[in-house]
Amino acid sequence: MADVETAPAVLGGLPRAGRRRVLAVLCLTQITGWGILYYAFPVLSVSITAETGWSAPVITAAFSLGQLATALTGIPVGAIIDRTGPRKVMTAGSILGVVALVAIAAAPNLGVFYLGWLVAGVAMGAVLYPPAFAALTRWWGPQSVTALIILTLAGGLASTVFAPLTAALDAHTDWRATYLVLAVVLAVGTVPVHWFGLQDTWPDPPAPAVAAHADHSGIARSPRFAALVVTMCLAAFASFAGIFNLVALLQEQGFSPGLAATALGLGGAGQVLGRIGYLPLARYTGVTARTVLVLAALAASTALLGLVSAVIVLIAVAIGAGLVRGIFTLIQATTITDRWGATHYGRLNGLLSAPVVIVSALAPWAGTVLSAWTGSYANAYLVLGAVAALAAVIAPLTGISGSKKEML
Repeated sequence: MADVETAPAVLGGLPRAGRRRVLAVLCLTQITGWGILYYAFPVLSVSITAETGWSAPVITAAFSLGQLATALTGIPVGAIIDRTGPRKVMTAGSILGVVALVAIAAAPNLGVFYLGWLVAGVAMGAVLYPPAFAALTRWWGPQSVTALIILTLAGGLASTVFAPLTAALDAHTDWRATYLVLAVVLAVGTVPVHWFGLQDTWPDPPAPAVAAHADHSGIARSPRFAALVVTMCLAAFASFAGIFNLVALLQEQGFSPGLAATALGLGGAGQVLGRIGYLPLARYTGVTARTVLVLAALAASTALLGLVSAVIVLIAVAIGAGLVRGIFTLIQATTITDRWGATHYGRLNGLLSAPVVIVSALAPWAGTVLSAWTGSYANAYLVLGAVAALAAVIAPLTGISGSKKEML
């Protein structure tokens, strides 16, 4: 697998310096976009509830509504990027995000608050990972995996940068003023950066390696694509429910809140290690083999969290689970190109991402419901492990039949 230094001088219509600039632009805007549009909300939710009197479930439902809008927005956004490139749509999404944050900050009632999050969801669908993945896949071509790894490593810093910044602003002002400040940061840090940093000529899509892959609608209607959607949805459900309920599980097992939060943070460090380790995994495994391997590891690590109770073992398993989730992010980012090439990446990734984002938005709540139905968070994690195992069982149906590499 070529790295940044050995990549050809011109690729995807861009010289090496142009590719690096595009990657740097998207790294910056992903950190800013994720940090402000997504991670600021859980930090400010307590203050929002305290100041407005709106209950936590009510305001969280507004955020979840935004995630549903993100999912639906991803489908047309992917098609637009395939045709015209990311510059206009990501710039428009950035502007829309600023407008949404101002509306949320100024919301005099729940109706405006919900509307603001609906608009914010549309903005997220136009500026976060899927459109950025589509941009790098086309501009970086065969070296796109390297770029995607760097991008997701940068994206992993979003909460590290903006969670404490948001908390500090909230401590010195209030949640409304904090969102207004963040709206200014989003405007400065993404709108001109997207407009001027993504102005390069959008190259023609690569020719499909297989004639049957020339028709994106045929791919989208195929049993393999349907199996891929089901596989990714099941895995995302287990992964996101596991992340969002980990602190509750650890506290149930006797961890202090501080130690539970530390374990969650170490799981985040594990995700970084997983993303770094994706290239060696991709080098020595075929598409289906690594998908099954990662999903089986997700199932095992999730179930182990429900089985073990010793502090050190739980922390070790939490780190391992984070490592697997880090790899899974890149499995999802490359799953279209690995199977059907980059010709229709934007459209197909939008169709795949929509149900995955919906499931991811519902998973935290569903994990809590599972804990109530099964009697404990430990039992819920056993169920989540079984869900991930089912994804691993279905994954071979998404493979490339007859490919030599699939046999590796």
